[in-house]
Amino acid sequence: MPDYQVCPCGSGNTFANCCEPIIAGATAPTAEALMRSRYAAYVQGCWKYLHSSWHPDTRPSKVSPTSSDWLGLTIVHATTDTVEFIAGFREGSKIMALHETSRFAQVDGHWRYLDGACDVSEAGRNSPCPCGSGLKSKRCCGKAVR
Repeated sequence: MPDYQVCPCGSGNTFANCCEPIIAGATAPTAEALMRSRYAAYVQGCWKYLHSSWHPDTRPSKVSPTSSDWLGLTIVHATTDTVEFIAGFREGSKIMALHETSRFAQVDGHWRYLDGACDVSEAGRNSPCPCGSGLKSKRCCGKAVR
């Protein structure tokens, strides 16, 4: 991704000044920064980083590529060690919303994804688009699906 492009995590910063350094090995300063970098890693397909940023007590043996087209991230609420967010994605012709509250813990001074409680649902045509645009799904990401 070129240095001038906006980071996929929705911070408004450039990727080079936001999630890229964390994905490349810099320490995430907060649980929210780690969560944003993990979202950006899903968008970018950085599977090794996703695996390494998982807490060792809950880490799967591997993280596999998905066929999801990630549409946007909205942070609902963040505390020191939890982040509630909504991530929009497209799978085939369906616009979906992943609503999760993730838990994080520090391991040797580094934030790691511990686990999360999530709900995945299809975005209705008249519901807010899960990409975070503020438009209805039918007028936003759902336009290209028909």
